[in-house]
Amino acid sequence: MGACMSSGGGDTIEARTNRDLEKMIKEDERKMRQHVKLLLLGAGASGKSTVLKQMRLIHNVSFTPAELEYYRQLVFSNVVNGMKLIIDAMDEWEMSVESHNRKYIALVDNPPDIKDGETFPMQYREPLESLWKDRGVQEAFARGNESALPENLPYFFADLDRFWRPDFMPDQQDILRVRVKTTGISETKFVVGELTYSMFDVGGQRSERRKWVSCFENVTAILFLVALSGYDECLVEDKDSNQMQEALMLFDSICNSQWFTKTSIILFLNKDDIFRQKIMNPKSQIAQYFPNFDGQPLDYEGGREFFRKQFTRLNRSSTKEVYTHCTTATDTAMLKVVMAAVQDTILRSQLRDMAMI
Repeated sequence: MGACMSSGGGDTIEARTNRDLEKMIKEDERKMRQHVKLLLLGAGASGKSTVLKQMRLIHNVSFTPAELEYYRQLVFSNVVNGMKLIIDAMDEWEMSVESHNRKYIALVDNPPDIKDGETFPMQYREPLESLWKDRGVQEAFARGNESALPENLPYFFADLDRFWRPDFMPDQQDILRVRVKTTGISETKFVVGELTYSMFDVGGQRSERRKWVSCFENVTAILFLVALSGYDECLVEDKDSNQMQEALMLFDSICNSQWFTKTSIILFLNKDDIFRQKIMNPKSQIAQYFPNFDGQPLDYEGGREFFRKQFTRLNRSSTKEVYTHCTTATDTAMLKVVMAAVQDTILRSQLRDMAMI
């Protein structure tokens, strides 16, 4: 008869187990809310890796001596390989360097690997400066959008003396300006208040995108980067495709993906400084590449607004907002302000989600 009574008025084992389970779930939810996973996406050369480096600088995540040495060696390869890309483009366009510079071409064809602590070879210093000043090289670089030539070359060639000093180590701007193709997945962690941020950078070129899906779970927000200056440029991996058109197609697929129906999307219209310079060139007007642009020539603000709308109109969700920011990823002060706004957006989004639970 007493089989249905609980013993001693205490909790049953099942009730205690359920209560412990609930406590564990709530603790896991609390930890998840304190961990923010940011995914950096965008086509190649949009500036994702630069943003990742900026996050380290802004949040005082120091570069190790090994990393500084790696970036030091990258400066040399960026300069020499950048000149080789110009020479290759000149060959394709049937252009040539001035006669006194022809003897230097072999140097950039077969550059040495720089060893740890090794000074850059002096036999490259004067030839590189002479080649950069070459009339044909400058004419070819002015056509760089036709061959995806690196935009960072004027920065590096303006400071060759400093780079060739025996005691040279890269400063913050050098680190931000060096370029290397991102392969695989890079993660940077930083703490802001009670939140721990994990920011993932994945390669943007077409061959790298199949790896993206491995990062798609539990994403708090997507930072999608677009190079505004890419409206007149071809892809590094496909000279017949336009960078901006590629970015639009990619954004469409990400913004409307089933993976990200509830994920905040923050759009960085990046390389705003280069876009401002380009838009003032009568030979590089938006309407040449986007016939549906009906704004005024040389209109920086109008051009920027045109591209913002080109992206935001691709959002097919009535409940998702795309937050946009115009950025120059190499400008630390600007990016610090923008990222503070991004963090505010993420916090408000999390609070809204918590209210709906």
